[in-house]
Amino acid sequence: MTRAFSAACKPRYGPIRCAASLSLLMLCNAAADARSLEAVIERDTLTLCASPNALPFASKNGSVPGFQIELGEKIAEQLGVKLTREWVVSAIQYRRADCDLVLDVIARKDTEPAGGVRVTRPYHRSGVVLAVRGDSKATSLASLDSYQRVGVQVGSLVSMTLGKGGAVTSPFVYEDDIVAALANREIEAAAVTPMTVGWFNLQHADKPLRLIPAFDSDQDLNWNIAAGLLRPDDKLQQRVDAAIEALLADGTIARIYARYGIELRSPQ
Repeated sequence: MTRAFSAACKPRYGPIRCAASLSLLMLCNAAADARSLEAVIERDTLTLCASPNALPFASKNGSVPGFQIELGEKIAEQLGVKLTREWVVSAIQYRRADCDLVLDVIARKDTEPAGGVRVTRPYHRSGVVLAVRGDSKATSLASLDSYQRVGVQVGSLVSMTLGKGGAVTSPFVYEDDIVAALANREIEAAAVTPMTVGWFNLQHADKPLRLIPAFDSDQDLNWNIAAGLLRPDDKLQQRVDAAIEALLADGTIARIYARYGIELRSPQ
């Protein structure tokens, strides 16, 4: 199954919520005309859908644009065009947006994406990790005491996985609320994405969280990250694939991620 999670959705959303939003985005754009490479070059712009207020992913205001904006600009540069931003925060706005590109889409090889969306070559490996405070003695999920609570996103796959294993969980809506609760000692651990932890640690260098790879063996909780193209022609797909390849090779994507506290991992 190809699951497409876009942090270009409101990135406070977690994988399940965003997967649903991106699916809606795909369906809403299914009726739109295909965008060809020729049309992108003629318009002299590549249009990225991103959230206006969701760092580290994207931000409309302030001095820090977010890594999706920086990566989108680099991809557009590779195509020889400018980047146009379409700020989207809801399904209604997705319907109206005339996007070519969304970033940080979960991609799997075993399912075709819906709605004419194509995923590019992957450029990052992400998933769910266990975060603990720096002074925690925990070294694994099993090393937590039976009464110690793990923060999870409500309704998430990792929530169900932990529940089946007998772990005591505390549900939250947003990942950044989970790591805030962890730092404030309201819970003992957090099942979140490394991106959320990396950004938190960059903002709270005095009390960094520690990552434990507790779910590395669970394929459902690990995924490749790619870009999503909305109904591209073959030439546009090939040019964006080539752009991402070049940006990986010269270290651009790694440097962009590092500015937001995120370590780039090779896709599998």
